[in-house]
Parts: sequence; C-alpha cells; structure tokens
Amino acid sequence: MLRDSKIGQKLLFMLTGGALVLFGVAISHRTTAVAVPPLPKADDLSAAFRQIASDAIPSIVSIESLTKGKRVQGVPQGSPFDEGSPFRQFFRNDPQLEELFKNRMPRQMAVPPSQSMGSGFIIDAKGVILTNSHVVKGADEVKVRLHDGREFVAKEVKSDPRTDVAIVRIEASDLKPIRLGDSRAVEVGDWVLAIGSPFGLDMSVTAGIISAKGRNRITERADFLQTDAAINPGNSGGPLISMRGEVIGINTAIATESGGYDGIGFAIPTHIAGWVSEQLVSAGEVRRGYIGTQIQAVDAKTAKQFNVKINEGTIVHSVLPGSPAEKAGLEPGDVILSLNGQKIDSPTALQGVVEQLTIGKGYPMEIVRDGKRQKLNVTIEQLPKDLTAASVEASDDVPKDSKFDKFGLELHALTNDLAKQFGLKTTSGLVVTGVREGSVAEQSGIKAGDMIEKAGGKALNAVEDFEKAKTEFAGGDGLVLNVRSANGRRFFVVLKVE
Repeated sequence: MLRDSKIGQKLLFMLTGGALVLFGVAISHRTTAVAVPPLPKADDLSAAFRQIASDAIPSIVSIESLTKGKRVQGVPQGSPFDEGSPFRQFFRNDPQLEELFKNRMPRQMAVPPSQSMGSGFIIDAKGVILTNSHVVKGADEVKVRLHDGREFVAKEVKSDPRTDVAIVRIEASDLKPIRLGDSRAVEVGDWVLAIGSPFGLDMSVTAGIISAKGRNRITERADFLQTDAAINPGNSGGPLISMRGEVIGINTAIATESGGYDGIGFAIPTHIAGWVSEQLVSAGEVRRGYIGTQIQAVDAKTAKQFNVKINEGTIVHSVLPGSPAEKAGLEPGDVILSLNGQKIDSPTALQGVVEQLTIGKGYPMEIVRDGKRQKLNVTIEQLPKDLTAASVEASDDVPKDSKFDKFGLELHALTNDLAKQFGLKTTSGLVVTGVREGSVAEQSGIKAGDMIEKAGGKALNAVEDFEKAKTEFAGGDGLVLNVRSANGRRFFVVLKVE
C-alpha cells in the first residue's frame, strides 16, 4: 500500500478547519433548509450493501508476491576518511590507514526471501486479473487465491508503472468476472464499497463515499478518486465498487499519519485502468498518444491575461521542436479549450485525453490565441520513451554596449553575426544577449541565446517594439513573452516587476 503522510497531514488539517468554520456558521446564522431527497430505510441500505458484496466477492482474489533470496555485492561501510565523517579530522594525516580503508573489498550480502500481500479482481473469464503494479513489482512468483480457496501460480504478469496498473493471468475454470463501470459518471457523495485483503484478512468489505475526484498527487499520471471507505495495507489492487455493482476504481494508496487507515484513500479510476488493461492484454505494453507540449493551469492570475475564465482550458507553456503540436501550428501562450470535442479544464484533463487517442490519426483542437478562438488539427504521435531536451551553452561573447532593462534582460535585434554566434536558425525576433543574475527574467527561465518572438501578442523586430510593449503593459498583470530557446523549444513567460 502506498502512503503519503504529507498529503494526509495537510488534508487532515483542512478537514478539521472546515469543520470548525461550518460549526461557527451554524451557530451565528439561520438559513433556509436545503431540500434533500427522502432517505431510504436503514434496512434498505444494508440490503443493497449485502447484495453488492455477495455478487462481487466471487470475483475478488488475494495476491501473494514472492521474491527469492539472493546474494548481492554489499556496499562498503563508510570510511572515517569520507567527506562528512565526524572522524575525518583524526585520520586524515595517516596515509597508510587511509589506503587500508580504500582497498577494502565489497562484501557479499544475503538478501532473504520476501513476500507481500495484495488484492485483485477478475475482469475476464479467461483468467485476466486486474491489480496494482506495485503489488507484483519485482516478484519472482505471483500466487493467486480465489474466494473458494483454489490457488494458482500466475502464468503472465504485465505492468504499467506509470499508472500503477498491472494484469495477472492464470489458467483456471469457472471464473466470474466483475463489470467495469464508468468512473467519470461517479459523483462526490456517492456510496462505494472497497473489497480486498487488508493485513491478510481475505474478502474484507468496507463502505464509504466518494470524497473527491481528480486527485493527482500520488503517481506520475492518474486522476485519482478519493474515498473514506477503509483502505489498509493489503487492500492495494482490490476494487472500489459503486452501488450499481460495478468497479469504478482500483484501491491504490492511503494518506496517513498513523501508517494505517486515517479516512483518506485513493483509487485509480476505471476510465484509466480499463484502457491500460486492454493494452496490456492485447500488446503487453501501453502505447500513449503525444503532442509535445508543456502546459499549465488557468488560474486567477492568468485567466485575465489570456481572456478566458478560471479553469477554462489549459495554457501551452512550451512547444517541443518537431512535435505534433509544432506541426499543427500550436504556439506558446495558446489556451487549449477542447480536443476531439472533449472539453479541457486542466493540464491533467488534456493529458488524459491525448494519451488515449489513436496514434497516427488527426483530431480537431479548439484554442484561444491573442483573445480569439481558432481551430487547429493535430495528428497524434506515440509518446517517445526519452523526452530529454538537448542542453545548449550560450556564448559569453556578446555586444558590450547593451544594458539590462527592468526585467534584467539585455536584448538586441537579430543580426547574421548574432544568429551564427548563438546557433539560431530563425530570422525574426530579439535575441537575449544577457540576463542579470537574480532578476525577474532569470527566475522566469530566460537564458542568453533565447529568442523573444512576441511581447503582448505582437511580433518583435526591433528593441523599440519591446519597449513599446512594456509601456503598454506597465502596471498590469504582467507582460507575456513568446520565447524560443536556442535548441528550438518554444515557451512563454509572464514578466512582472512587483
């Protein structure tokens, strides 16, 4: 079970504070009662829980991951001559003793066998089981125990660590798969059941509600559902089930201060886990779509600057050279409102849409550029395995008569000599020949050798154009610059002197 004590502490504080505020409001104000639908009898709710649990349990499995013992090269213990050793001052003048420590041979260390427990659920009668990647990670053998006591050794294990989703395949008969539901249809406040094997206690059922949606701080890529249904170590990989009897998430992580259940659990939604499992079953790996942008949320500060509402779309911060986004004409500072007809309201939403689109196919995209709506068409490519950008060293041999402006920039109109000096292929814009240390420009990531192509949405051909743009935006929410780095990466920054 994954844990995040920092999140747990932070959320616990927020909930406690919220309770105190609401209590104060209840005492000092009388408000009109809010109409709520009639509540069912307690027996009705119990009957629903009984039926859902009874139908689901035959599809739930316990998973035991076994790792064999092995011998590995041990790392020598720290020497008193190592930097930071409290004994270094006493031994640093004895070269013979220092040589003795340096020549010590690494020792063989025995790593004992280990086992870990988790949960899973059957999604195909042919023996396909869905669980978490971290449940089976590094296992030499994976054992599956069904609800009726039968045990099997997995014939195949495929994982996607990026989403913490894995499939385990067994050869067995009379298997009952459970239905996967649409996690996007779930709402905050909906009742859910969590089933799994916490602390090795098979087929434990707990109840709670959906506490929040769209949590994305646990793994690299997932829009988590948050629930207060009790989840503990051993629940990982088990299902989170809606009142329709459908799986809407894989129980994955907890936020905790105690190491156990603190009321905050997280589940990978099935609209992600289902898509991942289909690819793992059919291809053994996940092929994700990619357009090649770095993006950021539209918040209160940037909404006004880009003429959109808060959380309307996501802002393109940078465009990678040669990427599908660049080929489609997407520019830094554009706000993506929709892709393939799906509304975009956050960076996570765009990532979720892009990665599941068909590679090699073109899709319509609606954007806002310079306050006006436009439509583009972007062709999806497969996400490269390595996205590291090449580093570029800028020359220090720049004109000596330039001066830093209030942002800490030295700018010059592009000449053939400057283009050659900085390795620039573009023929328009202003070249950054220097950045003052500690300045607003440096803090925004601008470097010598970058090109400023636009300021305030207007193209720049002379330093005077930039000065005019600064005057027009003086005292406002900041000046938006479209920048192209020497290696071709395009991005935007907002410069503002507080």
